[in-house]
Amino acid sequence: MDIGVAILITGFAAVFAAFLLLLNGLIYSEFTNSKIPLGVVSRRKLHLVHMVQVGCAVLGRILERMGLCHQITFTRKVLSWLTVRKEPVPSGLRIKDLMFANVPVRAYEPTVPSGGRRRALVYFHGGGWVLGSIDTADAVCRYIAKESDTVVISVGYRLAPEHRYPAQLDDCEAATCHFLSVAEAEFGVDMRRIAVGGDSAGGNLAAALCQRLAQPQSGGLPPLRSQVLIYPALQMADFSLPSYVQNQAVPLLFRGRAAFYFLQYLNGEMSVCQDVLEGSHVPADLRLQYRRWLSPDNLPPDFLPRDYKEPEPGEFDGEVYHLLREGLEPGMSPLLAEDSVLRLTPPTFMLTCEYDVLRDDGLLYRKRLEDLGVAVSWRHIPDGFHGILNFCSSGWLTFPSSRAAMDCIVEYVKTI
Repeated sequence: MDIGVAILITGFAAVFAAFLLLLNGLIYSEFTNSKIPLGVVSRRKLHLVHMVQVGCAVLGRILERMGLCHQITFTRKVLSWLTVRKEPVPSGLRIKDLMFANVPVRAYEPTVPSGGRRRALVYFHGGGWVLGSIDTADAVCRYIAKESDTVVISVGYRLAPEHRYPAQLDDCEAATCHFLSVAEAEFGVDMRRIAVGGDSAGGNLAAALCQRLAQPQSGGLPPLRSQVLIYPALQMADFSLPSYVQNQAVPLLFRGRAAFYFLQYLNGEMSVCQDVLEGSHVPADLRLQYRRWLSPDNLPPDFLPRDYKEPEPGEFDGEVYHLLREGLEPGMSPLLAEDSVLRLTPPTFMLTCEYDVLRDDGLLYRKRLEDLGVAVSWRHIPDGFHGILNFCSSGWLTFPSSRAAMDCIVEYVKTI
């Protein structure tokens, strides 16, 4: 046998063996580290999706250590490859890529005559302020625009770690304010029927933006009609709420990963991740203040497990607090805003998922708003998990809970 062919075969065998070893490791890691509840429909699909997610992270870390590519850059490329589909524009919809105040946006405009001015939704995608894009949110925005006869503006805000807080929120504000200035003249939108919304980190941005724009110094812009919050991340003060404990190993968002994303958004100080999970970054006086809003006793009885025992917080660390105190401000943790601010926020749609670490963030925000007289329309997906919107148009990977969530959102948007 030619020596060159022998070397090629040997090299191929080595690569194949490495692939099998990686695959075996991923399968082992998936079934030992994740805990998908029996209540999740199509559990095998979720196992597969999470295995791909873990594999992407592992390969990204290998490439980063080899100096070839940053792990997050690799993850973004794989996410785009898996979720972005170049599909033709459906009939009855016009799609345009634009710039609003130097922020990229994608506009979805229904073309079927409506007999009057339309409603509008400014949408902020999820992805932990690190991942996601206009492209990854395309299927969701198309569906909402077409099914609810709504102008949808999807905002491509800057991402971490290249850009830290408040760059993402500033971009969302700039794009929204620009749209408010041109919505009627250029898009035929009723200025009294404009909402903002988003999923996960996008829900955080929507809630924080509504608080910003509700302030008297917001420039005299017309008030927003509603905020649409889809399994939002709303606080980084307490990662020991019942939903964090119950669902800490449920894909697609583990408890530790939630803290990771908050820290990437804030300042990238990953060395304090465990301190955040233990609550060592919150001083006693603030913990007492936040208790009024974050106590598990504020949850609906059906969401408080009988065997739940509230963990003792870690010992307060002043240095960690100094590093992270900005994360406890309402701009990053809208759930911790004062009553006087929350009273000014618009009527709210809240969607939560049972098997999601962020479930209780949504439930507690709902209670705070309702206690202050803000109207809240709440929908809960009993078999849902974090990130279900990502699978609303994924062929055989579409989950029943994905369509259920989308239909709840469309139903509410039609009322704006």
